[in-house]
Amino acid sequence: MTKPPPSASQLARTERMRVAAIEGAKARADIEAHDVAVRKNMARLRELRLAKEAAEAAQPQPVKAKAGSKARKAAARPAATLSDYLKAEKSSGRMT
Repeated sequence: MTKPPPSASQLARTERMRVAAIEGAKARADIEAHDVAVRKNMARLRELRLAKEAAEAAQPQPVKAKAGSKARKAAARPAATLSDYLKAEKSSGRMT
């Protein structure tokens, strides 16, 4: 027995599958090339970051002023009382 010749729809389907396989291979190649470029850029940026961190670690750290001086200034001020607050509100015209 011999096979009957393929129909037009079968030929069209075969052609679509062939084109899809070719386009898929191209797309995979593009994706792989993009992935390689991304990894290469990440490696370059990592080297730059590590070099910068090494340069910063080699430099002496500047001496910072003591933070306690501000805390002492804030503590030296007396806390406002409720009566002082109410007087200020009344004198400013808010409490009428």
